[in-house]
Amino acid sequence: MKKHTWLKVLASTVTVVLAALVMTGCGNSNSGSSSKGSSAAPAKKVTITFWHGMNGPYQKAINNIIDDFNKSQNKYVVKGTAQGNYTALQQKIMAAAKSRSLPTISQTTYTTVPDYSKSNLIEPLDNYMLKGSDKLDSASLKDIYPAFLKSSKYEGKYYSIPFSKSTRILYYNQAILDKYNIAKPKTWDDIVAAGNKLKADGIYGMGFDRSWDMEFEGLARQAGNPLIAPGSLKVNLDTPDTLEAANLINNMVKNKTAKTAGADNYFTQGFIQGKAAFYAGSSAGVTQMVLQAPKSLKWGTMPLPAYKGKKATEIAGNDIVMFKSASADEKKGAWQFMKFLLSTKETAKWAMATGYVPLRKSAMDNADYKAYLKAKPYNQAAVDSLDDGFQSTAFLGFSEYRNDLLEAVDKMITKGADPKTTLTQLQKTTENIIKTNKQ
Repeated sequence: MKKHTWLKVLASTVTVVLAALVMTGCGNSNSGSSSKGSSAAPAKKVTITFWHGMNGPYQKAINNIIDDFNKSQNKYVVKGTAQGNYTALQQKIMAAAKSRSLPTISQTTYTTVPDYSKSNLIEPLDNYMLKGSDKLDSASLKDIYPAFLKSSKYEGKYYSIPFSKSTRILYYNQAILDKYNIAKPKTWDDIVAAGNKLKADGIYGMGFDRSWDMEFEGLARQAGNPLIAPGSLKVNLDTPDTLEAANLINNMVKNKTAKTAGADNYFTQGFIQGKAAFYAGSSAGVTQMVLQAPKSLKWGTMPLPAYKGKKATEIAGNDIVMFKSASADEKKGAWQFMKFLLSTKETAKWAMATGYVPLRKSAMDNADYKAYLKAKPYNQAAVDSLDDGFQSTAFLGFSEYRNDLLEAVDKMITKGADPKTTLTQLQKTTENIIKTNKQ
């Protein structure tokens, strides 16, 4: 018999066998065996690849949540892969984009969304978030903190969901406050006054990280003057209000009533060593503070004080995006996982395991999370700051602008550069970045 004839017979045989297996799986077998004992192979799960930049206890926490999801259903399986730190993660994403080997979803900063969108790399989430049977209902959308949802939107569409978020908070040394009869500050003027009072004894009023750009942006925001206005992208880096905010911080450092971390990057060690009464830092740093601070150190946290009669704290952290290169089934599974991460139970679990803030207001009513805050009150300040939270305006060219901003602040700190001259130059440079990227 010719080869192609044998192939026809083989194909026919396979078809009959498969049909029999399907019937057996449906409980229609005449063999007398129970359908519960069917030998039909289970449907293969759709794999969702997830890249992230989590390490140590944070990686352990996300792995636990991935396990929760994988056990919660039988259609999808998420496989998380740590890609080193955030910088390495972004480099690998760009390399994967060139080689067409992107994961299904990835952790990333929300400020990369404009660049990813322009490069047609990421999938808008509106068809998942706002439409269909698996959408987020109106109650859920209202439950997510507004600052998170706002930064997840770009040019009228949702391109990301919030994930690992932290706020800027104020750490205080209670022993110093007690010794010098200093009250917890209600305003930034109170911090300035504390610095002047402590200077004679070689103690700083305030400690900043290596750069004070986030506190600077917060003060500008409180003055009603965002550095880059949302929507219009109007640049406000050299306005009188912005200059006043920059001078407030710069003068404290210049007058030695405040100190920056320098090469240490974070002022954690300086604060632990009692070098300052206050420290403006990330709420995510609480974990390290707990690990490193001696038991004898009496310290606490509170929201940052008011400026110009208003309160604001910058929110930092990462979001999760979905890549267009994924298949339709992978995208459906990816959304199921993203929605799972946004659930009250899982965001509370994530916050308790990492020190990041919950993404939803309802997490505050979670019994386990309430007990967590009671046992670890230094995490309360981050939560209390969320209603006053904001995130920087994202736009094409943001990374270049951000590097220029950090360089400008560094010049003021290390080289004594004049704030007015420095910010005037930064204004021109930033306007050019925005103009160039609009073309």
